[in-house]
Amino acid sequence: MKQLLWGLVIASLTAPALAEGEVNVYSARKEQLIKPLFDTFTAQTGIKVNLVTGKDDALLERLRLEGDNSPADLLMTADAGRLYRAKEMELTQPVKSDVLVKDIPEHLRDPENHWFGLTSRARPIFYAKGKVKPEELSTYEALADPKWKGRICVRSSDNIYNQSMLGSMIAADGADKAQAWADGFVKNFARPPEGADKDQLKAVASGQCDLAIANTYYYGQMLAGNDPEEQAAAEKVAIFWPNQNDRGTHINVSGAAVTAAAGHVDNAVKLLEFLVSDASQHWYAEANQEYPVKADVEPSALLKGWGEFKADSLNLAELGKHNAEAVKIMDKAGWK
Repeated sequence: MKQLLWGLVIASLTAPALAEGEVNVYSARKEQLIKPLFDTFTAQTGIKVNLVTGKDDALLERLRLEGDNSPADLLMTADAGRLYRAKEMELTQPVKSDVLVKDIPEHLRDPENHWFGLTSRARPIFYAKGKVKPEELSTYEALADPKWKGRICVRSSDNIYNQSMLGSMIAADGADKAQAWADGFVKNFARPPEGADKDQLKAVASGQCDLAIANTYYYGQMLAGNDPEEQAAAEKVAIFWPNQNDRGTHINVSGAAVTAAAGHVDNAVKLLEFLVSDASQHWYAEANQEYPVKADVEPSALLKGWGEFKADSLNLAELGKHNAEAVKIMDKAGWK
């Protein structure tokens, strides 16, 4: 993988500078996940990328407070729900780009092209090898069955990934059924929610619970990383793709939007288009174990080894529309 990444960077350094200027990016994605791509973009175009990183909600608040005086041209975040929120707060603007419309599937971008998914990740069920048989599993909804009482680990209800997952269930089945599911699901928790996604997988591996819900790229990072303890824990856990006979497994995206106050719109769009190029999509897949949004770019060998699965084709804007209702349902169910 290192040879691939260096090859991408080295090849870019020999490319002529085609433009000049800059683009300012506010990103909730960690620097190491995007800076190599930004460096390549600068080498290819001559456009300097000025990067500010922070927490998702803090960056949204910063944009709100800065208003028309914000220096940010592009907002990058890790969930479609937050991108929807940014649009609702009037912090983004629509983009005209034939490249983005062609390369990014319709359900992975805003219907009015305010934001675009750049990488995809699934949020399936993970189970303890030797304790749970895959044939015992079927759907997210079945996790409310009393047979799983005291056997499930999941992170807290204030996590946007869980809110978006429940939002997809509201979109599919309605709020009443989603509430009934949440009520039963919470009763099956092995412990009060705590920690991040990797902590849920480690809890399954250590025997604290038999099932967990987590994003695939965390699992991939554990397997592909350099931490022997994380690798050992991940090896004790396997993936189950739920809802394959109906709507499909819940997915989400990391994505970006051009800000309403952007002073370098053209450069921001060029950067977005660069991020969905074949080379960038392949880099994302190898470096962070995320699924490319571009259909003709294959996932990493590790992800391919997990097999193909049916993904929910719900337009991800629906996750944001149902976010407030999802939070109410979680609160009522006692999901801490």
